[in-house]
Amino acid sequence: PAALNSVTTALHAALVAALNAAADDASVRCVVLTGAGRGFCAGQDLGDPAAAPGQDLGALIRDHYQPLIERLRSMPVPVVAAVNGVAAGAGANIALACDVVLAAQSANFIQAFSKIGLIPDAGGTWLLPRLVGSARAMGLALLGDKLPAADAERMGLIWQAVPDDALAASAQLLAQRLATMPSKALIATRQAFAAAQRMPLSDALANEAQWQSQLGSAHDYLEGIAAFQQKRAPHFSDR
Repeated sequence: PAALNSVTTALHAALVAALNAAADDASVRCVVLTGAGRGFCAGQDLGDPAAAPGQDLGALIRDHYQPLIERLRSMPVPVVAAVNGVAAGAGANIALACDVVLAAQSANFIQAFSKIGLIPDAGGTWLLPRLVGSARAMGLALLGDKLPAADAERMGLIWQAVPDDALAASAQLLAQRLATMPSKALIATRQAFAAAQRMPLSDALANEAQWQSQLGSAHDYLEGIAAFQQKRAPHFSDR
């Protein structure tokens, strides 16, 4: 926390281990990722030996950031980022790799890479254009300016900016809501959206049909239909 949760190899290991534990725990139906102290994540700790001058930064990405981002994007339950302060560099893109991003109004997102002669990493080159379009992605990446949470919400980079003192409660309420929803369908939505970015419309329509064939025979669909017909709240349990 004193270093705004700057990322070290030790933090990578601990975070991936925590995510793996949540993924393996059948009782977990949503994950909230937030920062300890006054920041979310200030990005790579440049004092970490893995990022020292002379080290291969590509190896750092391949060995640590790639597994982390892929773990976030493959979680079997929704992941909510609660950005409680600055999210800079890789820290910003770790947040954006989550399924839904809430941010305190005092939080900022900074693509700080150009200021030290690098490109956006931790998935930034994939995430930014998809979230805000090419023009805004290039502006954010090339200029590296501080983007307040309210502006991030307006441009569609995040889901919502909330008052600072409401962030924790808002994230908890959102997580509780997602936890009651049909997990398989939520994760299939994430996967279908990602796949559709690489497909023509006809292939995306075919992919939707494949998903609906699978989901339409699952317990949660049958439960949802029964609950609708019986005018009661559904109890979804698939994961």
